[in-house]
Amino acid sequence: MRKAFKYKLYPTRQQQTAMSAMLETHRRLYNDALAERKQAWAQEQRSVSYGEQSGHLKAARTTNTFLAATNFSSCQATLRRLDKAFVAFFRRIKASETPGHPRFKGRNRFDTVEFPSYGDGCRFDGGKVYFQHIGRVKVKLHRPIEGRIKTVTFTREAGDWYVVFSCDLGDVDVSSSSGPAVGIDLGLKAFLVTSDDESIPPPRYYRQEQAALRLAQRRVARRQKGSNRRRKAVRMLQKQHQRIGNLRRDFHHKTARALVSRYGTVVHEDLNIRGIARSRLAKSTLDVAWGAFLSILAHKAEEAGVTVIAVPPHNTTQMCSRCGKLPLVSKTLADRVHSCAHCGYVADRDLNAAQNMLRLGSSLQDKTCANGQCVS
Repeated sequence: MRKAFKYKLYPTRQQQTAMSAMLETHRRLYNDALAERKQAWAQEQRSVSYGEQSGHLKAARTTNTFLAATNFSSCQATLRRLDKAFVAFFRRIKASETPGHPRFKGRNRFDTVEFPSYGDGCRFDGGKVYFQHIGRVKVKLHRPIEGRIKTVTFTREAGDWYVVFSCDLGDVDVSSSSGPAVGIDLGLKAFLVTSDDESIPPPRYYRQEQAALRLAQRRVARRQKGSNRRRKAVRMLQKQHQRIGNLRRDFHHKTARALVSRYGTVVHEDLNIRGIARSRLAKSTLDVAWGAFLSILAHKAEEAGVTVIAVPPHNTTQMCSRCGKLPLVSKTLADRVHSCAHCGYVADRDLNAAQNMLRLGSSLQDKTCANGQCVS
């Protein structure tokens, strides 16, 4: 099992200058490699592989003093990053999705340098992390590192520096949770409603911070492009967005932890989040960030031995959870109460949907177990 640990760095002024210079070197390496690929295809209809570009890297370091002052393995990791972008590009083409060709990185669009092999240009001694050509940088170790460090990455976010340790925890024996099953309905009026009739209100962090964001954006717009005052204003705007993201992530982690601590199986709706985000509900949908929450829930469930099941969303809101019949007239978004004309069951709309998901998830799990592939 792999797990990442992120900590804040406190570099000196000289170390910040060296880290910024290293980021710029990697950005130029990425852009030059992308230009080589585009030129080879435009002129010769030839694809350039990662192996070919990695082979040219050693010779380039003999003539480029900036590349020579950068760890060789980290340069390979940057070239591998570009190769992964092209692999994803071709995958989207084959899947008939919007391809999104890899683009050149601007100065504010490249903020990460990876050291793919621990001990090669990077070391950690418990209080400071060493990067080749930068030195030993102070780390705020707010929680202990688990497992064996495999890769080390430093990144810049809103003017601050962070380090990410990717660790191998080995073969972790996780026993299955014996807790009860629960269905959850994700929504906008309530962030989620459980089949046990518990509701968690949506935090709406973005909407709460809109006034502060508006002021920060206006401050940026009034500054002259290229000036130091504009850079400072942009930094303040980035800090505001970072605050919103941190609050939302903290809410997601705590909510997911509460679910996996109480239940052994969590059933949720397999939402078409991208489709909803293109509707008139886009702002509220992106504010609650269902996709990020479900990803965090899946990771925490794996660690706790909890089963997570995604059920098809078809008729989970319309169908009665007691008798299983559809209403005579379909419910609209304005109908917040489920009232069944067949059996007389009356419940909150979201509660009824959560109970439907629990029933569907239990049937799927029973069917899987009957086939001899029961999920542990």
